[in-house]
Amino acid sequence: MKNFILCHPRVSSGKNPNQAIVVKCDVPQPIPRDHVLLEVDRFGFSANNVTYQALGEASHFRYFDFHHLPEAERVSSKTHGVTPVWGFGTVIRSTHSKVHAGERVYGYFAPARYLLLPVSPGVNKYAFFVPRPHLPTDRRPYNQVTRCAEDPLYDPSPIAEDLTMIYRPLFWTSFWFEDWLNSSNYKGGSTQIMISSASSKTAFCLAYLIRRRNSLQGSSRRVIGLTSTKNLEFTKRLALYDDVYDYESFDTSLDVNSARGKWIYVDVAGSDALNTRVCDYLRLHGNTKLVARIALGLTNVSPSTTNSSADRWTKNDLSVGFGLEVLQGADPELEHFFMPEWLAVRKDQLSVSTIAQMQKEAWTRLMSDCRTWGVSLRRVCGPNQVKAAYEEIVTRGLAPEEAFIWSLWEETSRAKL
Repeated sequence: MKNFILCHPRVSSGKNPNQAIVVKCDVPQPIPRDHVLLEVDRFGFSANNVTYQALGEASHFRYFDFHHLPEAERVSSKTHGVTPVWGFGTVIRSTHSKVHAGERVYGYFAPARYLLLPVSPGVNKYAFFVPRPHLPTDRRPYNQVTRCAEDPLYDPSPIAEDLTMIYRPLFWTSFWFEDWLNSSNYKGGSTQIMISSASSKTAFCLAYLIRRRNSLQGSSRRVIGLTSTKNLEFTKRLALYDDVYDYESFDTSLDVNSARGKWIYVDVAGSDALNTRVCDYLRLHGNTKLVARIALGLTNVSPSTTNSSADRWTKNDLSVGFGLEVLQGADPELEHFFMPEWLAVRKDQLSVSTIAQMQKEAWTRLMSDCRTWGVSLRRVCGPNQVKAAYEEIVTRGLAPEEAFIWSLWEETSRAKL
């Protein structure tokens, strides 16, 4: 059987990282013991995956270390990397006694037709796990392969699967980040939350969750979004922010009278220049106090970016306290939030059933509410078509109202076993 795998040059190779290369190779035969061979049906691709690629070699993230690239003509694992994607597939062969051919699964896959994965001991009815001892233990959520038949969040309809591939990885980042903020009473009672890259799904899902928390608690926290001029109208149409401003003019347009109180600044963009302007603005207005600034994302980072803020990303102990007192005239120290680290903390604090119920309630609401946000899904099938779609993204960018569902299968082709 022939496999197709989408890969990109590593920045360290000196080659153009914005190239898309589809590698054709053989599926390994025979399958080793305690492995599964998946037929990857389709996978989501959005700005989130561009970030995965950009951070492929970043020491804190190491996204290129999740999937191995077979040696082939013109490519190797030393010079090229595989950008992980969230997708659905079917187990077509298994040499593990507790995982069976025919199972529908969801996970952090390689963009390929076929994917061979080892299976860790400790398979349960909900999931099995891929052993990756070379990665930190808090990466466990990425190593989980969900068995759809027992997944309480799974809906087998094609549109629900598509929405899952686009929203599920981003939404859980936003969900657990908001949970972390709420655990500290929003850093001691902050009433203003400013979010950069407000048109990104991570950012507007966070705004959605804060509004939900306000409704449950009877709170009046205001959520202010910052975005680029070209994404301003889309972000306003979402109706998830109290106010939305563009990057170029927010510091002259923001209503000073409504800006009173304690502020939290959530940096989803990863732009040092923007962060400096935000801090300067809030420091210069005596009726405002910036009590926390937190890095949540890196949407401004591209595969060709050098010397980005990703290089300075550090592990956070994720204390739920209010943090150190911010001295007058000084900015709070930048904190970094990485979802797997906080989820590991919550798993020590909450039962598995409590976490499952929290997620089920939140996900059910999201699957209903997100269909009004105007995000369209564009399906692309076939190796050449996927390569062309990636090149189109490199050329013109990815609009916030767009998300791709890709498959390296032609629409009519499937494996013959």
